[in-house]
Order: sequence, then structure tokens, then C-alpha cells
Amino acid sequence: MPVKILSVDKDSPAAKAKILPKETLVTINGNQINDVLDYRFYETSKSLSIVLIDMNQNTRAINIKKGEYESIGLEFETYLMDKQISCRNKCIFCFIDQLPKGMRSSLYFKDDDSRLSFLFGNYITLTNMNQHDVDRIIKMHISPINISVQTTNPELRVKMMGNKFAGKSLDILYQLAAAGIKINCQLVLCRNINDRDELKRSLTDLGKLYPAVQSIALVPVGLTKFRQGLFPLEAYDKQSAEQTVQIIEEFGDRFMAECGERICYAADEFYLKAQRSIPPAEFYGNFDQLENGVGLMANLKQEFEAALNDFNVPKGKRHVTMITGTSVYKFMDALLDELRIKCNNLTCNLIPIVNDFFGDTINVTGLITGKDIIKQLSGLDLGDELIVPNVMLRREGDIFLDDVSLEDLSKALNIQIVVSPNDGYELLNIVLGSDHIV
Repeated sequence: MPVKILSVDKDSPAAKAKILPKETLVTINGNQINDVLDYRFYETSKSLSIVLIDMNQNTRAINIKKGEYESIGLEFETYLMDKQISCRNKCIFCFIDQLPKGMRSSLYFKDDDSRLSFLFGNYITLTNMNQHDVDRIIKMHISPINISVQTTNPELRVKMMGNKFAGKSLDILYQLAAAGIKINCQLVLCRNINDRDELKRSLTDLGKLYPAVQSIALVPVGLTKFRQGLFPLEAYDKQSAEQTVQIIEEFGDRFMAECGERICYAADEFYLKAQRSIPPAEFYGNFDQLENGVGLMANLKQEFEAALNDFNVPKGKRHVTMITGTSVYKFMDALLDELRIKCNNLTCNLIPIVNDFFGDTINVTGLITGKDIIKQLSGLDLGDELIVPNVMLRREGDIFLDDVSLEDLSKALNIQIVVSPNDGYELLNIVLGSDHIV
């Protein structure tokens, strides 16, 4: 499907070749351009033969010489160059189905686009992919691909994902692995459904695909208070979380002995639910699954403590407040205590925000809403600045899940807002004082 050009970057190879906005890009070096993956892959060559359709619907061909991997310089109406592919599953654990009405429309879109897996690290279920998609990934050797597996039991996968093709689509996982495509796997574990013996089966099957399968994240299902009419699911308690962590660590030990890598990891949330200590940073290898909440706390602790070994104590007094989810409050407070001991002139209050919006069963930092923050902090002495973890905000870093902006929060609480990334060095700088003021 040819794609229309929106604009041409100034002084780019495309501009020098006199490619014009509103022309249509058809092929590069004989390869049809349908979307962003085709475009990014085929534009990397030094010598390009490009076929276009001009505004008079005439076909013309041009040749471009450029640096290898240098961009041609074309912009299109959408980033993907066509429509984003939505999910067609009816997963029993889907978090979007548990959202209340009235939130911004983008939150209700269920994406399942393999291109976003490569470009942004999104996880895909494989149920939207056809053989052409698979062949293209193998031809381009796109790695890594992030896959939401849930279970390697085909029948159970159909049940969990509400899609009759969900079991058959596992064949794509095995095709990609056989072709040497690197794969990061995610399993959202639902108590008494795909854990226990089914978890052992899945880890056994995925472990056989090493080294193509380079990491496996095991994440507990998130359950909000808005589950009326949905599949009945039970939250993990201390005992069931402990049993799950034991299985994951036993398989991790086995993989370490057989492959030299642990491969499978429980999300930090499982350790918190089991009331177990978070493993040290070296336990997590290359931290391949940070985006899934695997090793986030260990990584932050390692960086923060390293930063504490070499920093300048502020000369003047400083008073700040930081917010967090209730699940990691004790961990974060203990981390900040190490800084408080070294800085007598620093007052750094840490306040856990209870998730009234989604319900107290949701206690992770990344699902805190702006309205809950305003409600629970109003009238308090917050000091000079309020530190907000960036995981509470959308990708652009400006708006909470409930459409409250940082500016709204600043005005409501009459305080400057500082956004902190999940980086121990940056966190120390921000607590001590920096120029990251909103």
C-alpha cells in the first residue's frame, strides 16, 4: 500500500533529490513500502532507487546516494504510516476492561501491533499476525520481539485470551525462535489458572527455546475495583505469592546451571506480595525486563547507593516531599534514610498515596492518579518541591492517568513539581536540588 508523504526535511537527501510533500512513496530498491518497518529497513542502504507517484498521478523514479543508515528525510501523516493494529482478544485479565468510564479515550485503545514491539518495546500476543508478518520479521531480523505468552498450553491460552486462534498462534513463537529472533516473554499470572503446574509447564517449554528466548517476566494480574461482570479472578496473597516466587526461582536456578543465565524472573510486585526481600542487582543479569517491573527496585537501590558514595552535601537547608505507591513505601523510605543520615540539613518526606481511584488492591506507583494525589496532599506542608516519579505519567511525561496535568497538580497544591526518573543517580540529584523544575 503506497504511502503519502507529509513533509520533507530541509537539506535532507530527499530534499536534495527534489522529493515533494503530497507525493506518494511506492517502492525503495524494488521493495514495496507499506509502513514504517518497510521504510526504516529499506532506507538504510547507501544507494537507493525510489519510485514515487507525483501529485498528477504520474510515476517517476529517482536515485539517491547517501550515508549508510542516514535517514532519507521523509515525514508521513502518522508515525506507523498506516493505522495502528488493535487487539482482538478478550483476555480474562485485561486491565483496560477494568477501567472506569470517563477517562481519556487513548487509554481504552488495546494495541496489539508487532511494529510497536520493535519500535517501542510493546508486548504483542501474536494473534493479529499472519505469515507475511512473520516472514518479514525473519527477513529483516527484527530483534528483540516482546511477546505476551501467558501460557504455552494451547487450550488454556484460548480460554485466557478469549480468542480461538490464541493456541495456534503459539506456532509463531516457535517459528521466530527457530529463526534466531531474540524474544522477551511476559506471562501475566492469574491465581489458580496459569500458575502452579501450568507455570512449570510454560517455563519448561520456553526454557527449551533458549537462547532465542532471552528473558521471561512473570507478573501478577492487576485487579481494580471495576471488575463487575468480568471473569472472576482472585488476587495473590502472601502464601500464593510465596509459592509462585519459589517456582520461578527454582527454574531460574536450573536455567542458570544449564544455560549460564537465569532467564526467568518474578516481577518486584511478587516479592512485595510475598513479603520477601528484593534480590540484589546481580541477580537480574542485564535487567532485560525493567519495563515489566522486574528488577526495578534492585536497580534503583544499586544506583542510589553508588551515588551516595560521592556527592556534595547541600550548604543550605532543604525541604522536599516525594510520593510513591503503598507497595514500595517501606523500601523507598529505607533508601532515603541512608541519605537523611548523611544530610542533617535535609528534610525529605515520603508519602504513600492510597489508590482510591482503582481500589486499594492496586498499590503500585505507576497507577496513581492526579486526583488521589491532590486529595491526599491538600493542606499538608510539602516543603519547597514535590517529587513525582515519572512512572505515574504518560510517555510524554506530562499527564496522569485521570487527565490531571503536572500544571494542574502544581496549581492545586501551590508547589513546584519535579519529575524523577527511575534512576538512582538522578533521584539523588533531584532530592538534593536540581534545575528539573516544572
